[in-house]
Amino acid sequence: MSVPVYDLVIRGGTVGTSSDVFAADVGIVGETIVAIGKGLAGGKTEIDATGKLVLPGGVDAHAHIEQLSAAGIMNADTFESATRSAAFGGTTSVISFAAQHVGMDAITVVNDYKALAKRGAMIDYGFHLIVSDVTDKVITQDIPALVAEGFSSIKIFMTYDRLRVDDEKLLDILAAAREAKALVCVHAENHGVISWMVKRLLDKGYTAPKYHGVSHARVSESEAFTRLIAFSELLDQPVMIFHVSTREGAAVIREARGRSVKIFAETCPQYLFLTADDLDKPGVEGAKWMCSPPARTTDDQEALWRALDLGDLQLISSDHAPYRMDDTGKLRAGPNPNFKQVANGLPGLEVRLPLLFDAMISKGRLGLKKFVELTSTAPAQIYNLEKKGSIAIGKDADIAIWDPAKKVTLTDAMMHDLAGFTPFAGRELTGWPDTVLLRGRVLVDGDAFHGTPGDGRLMLRDGGPAATPSGRMVAEMDERRNFGAKLL
Repeated sequence: MSVPVYDLVIRGGTVGTSSDVFAADVGIVGETIVAIGKGLAGGKTEIDATGKLVLPGGVDAHAHIEQLSAAGIMNADTFESATRSAAFGGTTSVISFAAQHVGMDAITVVNDYKALAKRGAMIDYGFHLIVSDVTDKVITQDIPALVAEGFSSIKIFMTYDRLRVDDEKLLDILAAAREAKALVCVHAENHGVISWMVKRLLDKGYTAPKYHGVSHARVSESEAFTRLIAFSELLDQPVMIFHVSTREGAAVIREARGRSVKIFAETCPQYLFLTADDLDKPGVEGAKWMCSPPARTTDDQEALWRALDLGDLQLISSDHAPYRMDDTGKLRAGPNPNFKQVANGLPGLEVRLPLLFDAMISKGRLGLKKFVELTSTAPAQIYNLEKKGSIAIGKDADIAIWDPAKKVTLTDAMMHDLAGFTPFAGRELTGWPDTVLLRGRVLVDGDAFHGTPGDGRLMLRDGGPAATPSGRMVAEMDERRNFGAKLL
């Protein structure tokens, strides 16, 4: 009897990557993929993947987990519940947010958040640092120290009363990130436009959740994108624009990338599958569909799909932000809040991949290779997660084995997060991840979960190629053309 060569062989499946789809076995030793080919030698354990798709585990680069909002509301999920939910949906790596609010010390925020994740996370995880209190210490000490430690992406907000960073502070952050070699991620909407719209709507008695979408006038997105891109170009500092929701926003990004401005951008399932009409429910029920920016129109959906196809948008994240429909979350201000008082955000970690699998593979929109690229490979590459995002020799054996024929109707009850609902309930999807592996170990097998709190590992990383300036300096910042002024 032959001696097993591998610890685990996934046999007889169809392997999918961002560049190829082919029939092959996958051999794993320890935590690592070591062989891909037909007729591999035996493994100590084998998984029969006949008729299944063998794809890399998802990388969700934008999720709010066990995070206190600026309004003092803790979202519904712990690291334990959120990462269990992610795993059931085929996601094996996540980047969440260590949120510095006004008056908080950024180093302390990250250390406290590390402790929460270390105790509870059951998939691998990294952090973005949210900066809202832009002090001299943050700029000169905290950002350099945290980036050197391996936290190489910074998130800022251009709106929200308690979070927004004004133009001058935004430039300070971009300059500090450039010096430290970090990527800056931005929630870009025009604060003044939104505030003006909110006041007029509330003054005239338009308080229902559906008016939330009206308050975020679509021009607030494209204007903020234009301003942010101008700042990025001024400093030659790469940025990632979060959750693109409009046709006009996608067009601004396309034009800038056509001028070789080094920017990246993402969208989310809520902007591909929901519309503003989903908020138009009786009473406060529409609050379940409230997020910022809001869902828009079917025309915007088509524009976003086209932008993904063209490469103007490089990845799809969940922007998981779970708040329960009770006094701990969306109804904290009481049973009949106005739309301004409702916590913004939707749960989405678990359903991101199944929704996209159904649309892109089962229904044939963009296809399997693009699915892998947008949900695994591109986020791993942009955020410099070198061992993640693809089925390739030397990569971590993070693998989701999909049954492409399995039909599932989404319900609130089947979700594993703690939000208590999914905004996509009632949708019938074709394709589901039956078996999910984290670093070579089976984490999900059908309805069974084999993870343990603390199994997840912190993914430290430097900024990598995405955070590297393009080298194209505008005249005002180029000392060869600005009379020798050294501004960076």
